[in-house]
Amino acid sequence: MFRTIDIITSGLVAQRQRLNTIAENVANQQTTRDAEGNVSPFQRRFVTFAADSDSTEAAGVKFEVEKDDETPPRLVYEPGHPDANAEGYVAYPAINMVTEFVNAMEASRAYEANVVSFSTTQKIGEMALRILS
Repeated sequence: MFRTIDIITSGLVAQRQRLNTIAENVANQQTTRDAEGNVSPFQRRFVTFAADSDSTEAAGVKFEVEKDDETPPRLVYEPGHPDANAEGYVAYPAINMVTEFVNAMEASRAYEANVVSFSTTQKIGEMALRILS
């Protein structure tokens, strides 16, 4: 039963990280500079999941946060902007709000499913203890 809880917990942690990553994308949708102050649009992040069956403990979910290096920035013509290039275009992050909200809803549902699984596992454990006593 504890292995099942460990698996469910790893799923909860992975989906929470996914929601945090989506929130970071939404918060940085207008960011045109990096942490050092150089003109460089924020790069969208996403979370990849894989089965964690390599560990000596219980199986579960492992995740990794990756940057989207392949999608070019969104260019918007704003000649008065301080970060505009010579042609007057500002490079904004390629973040689609509809995609981010759909991903957030999916991650939220997956998180809820893990919570229900945890609750069900807990109830099964309680019933087993009642049967044994």
